[in-house]
Amino acid sequence: MIMSGRLRHRRPPYGGQWGVARLAPVILTVFITGLAFSTPREIAVSRLLPAAPALAAAMWPVLPTILLGTFCLLVMISLSFFYTDLGTQYTGAAIIAVTLAAAYASHVRLQREEILLQVRLVADAAQKVLLRPLPRRIENVEMESLYLAAQEQARIGGDFYEAAGTRYGVRLLIGDVRGKGLSAVGAASAVINCFREAAYDEPDLRGIIHRLETSIARHSAAFPTQDRPEHFATALIAEIPRGGGHVRLLNCGHPPPLLAHRGKIRVLEPTTPSPPLNLAALIGDHYWVDTFAFGPGDQLLLYTDGVSEARDRTGEFFPLPDWMQRQCPEPPRELLDRLHRDLLEYSGGRLDDDIAALAVRCPSTQGQEFPA
Repeated sequence: MIMSGRLRHRRPPYGGQWGVARLAPVILTVFITGLAFSTPREIAVSRLLPAAPALAAAMWPVLPTILLGTFCLLVMISLSFFYTDLGTQYTGAAIIAVTLAAAYASHVRLQREEILLQVRLVADAAQKVLLRPLPRRIENVEMESLYLAAQEQARIGGDFYEAAGTRYGVRLLIGDVRGKGLSAVGAASAVINCFREAAYDEPDLRGIIHRLETSIARHSAAFPTQDRPEHFATALIAEIPRGGGHVRLLNCGHPPPLLAHRGKIRVLEPTTPSPPLNLAALIGDHYWVDTFAFGPGDQLLLYTDGVSEARDRTGEFFPLPDWMQRQCPEPPRELLDRLHRDLLEYSGGRLDDDIAALAVRCPSTQGQEFPA
């Protein structure tokens, strides 16, 4: 598991069991050699020796693979002194041929691994731009973020979030592009980049949403896919004014956030549903802003549907409101760390969707002024 503050990705372990697995060609060679010297020649276990360098090609560099093949050849030659009619020349030729093929296969594998490493480095850099680490505090508002990729080697997905400290207050964005792959990443990038500008310019949340709607529509037109609905996205914008006291929410088809207030959990459902991004032309562009009390000590959890729809082995969804109810008041980082662990435990480590979450704690009543 790679943990870099706010962004977290699962990765397979390369130590422990993997380190033991790398010794498999040696173990196989010793096992076959021992059987070859201890069993009757009629069984001809020595004919299995070419399997050792073939196995080594899957996990060893070129030179160790050749050395192992050479050792297997020497073993076969040694056996010929004890069993003259063992067919040494044929098995020896097979060992040489397999070793050469294994060395070439190892060379190709290493080249592809190097290319994959470069691609992953580029993907890491792209993710740092797309989902850059958020500050732990904007003015007096504490916040933390969490991102988990569903695929083992994934670096970027369709879930997104962002935060900005503006003259109007702290503005937060979280959303989820329908679909996966580069199409979803491109749409998410278009939404985030637009929000980073609109959050500072637009005095009203509806103005921000209109600009996000325009941005994703332009992206959809510029990069069409065979399945056009792949380009729509759910989104939620939250605004915490200077000094706190309340929070404004504009929910465009996104899972409702949870508000923890004095030990009680409230699901902040929108009064009137607003259309997801890039669907306004189909179902209308009427957006509704709701206002909820948000006092000192209150905590807000924003999340994507990968959290609420995580399933256990029986297919049951993760009981997020009940889970939130059981949590003691704690800083946002500890809350998300616990959520991270419990989600992986609940799903058995198998996530079917990307996960993004923001935990925000209410500021004190005496906040600093935002710059004009």
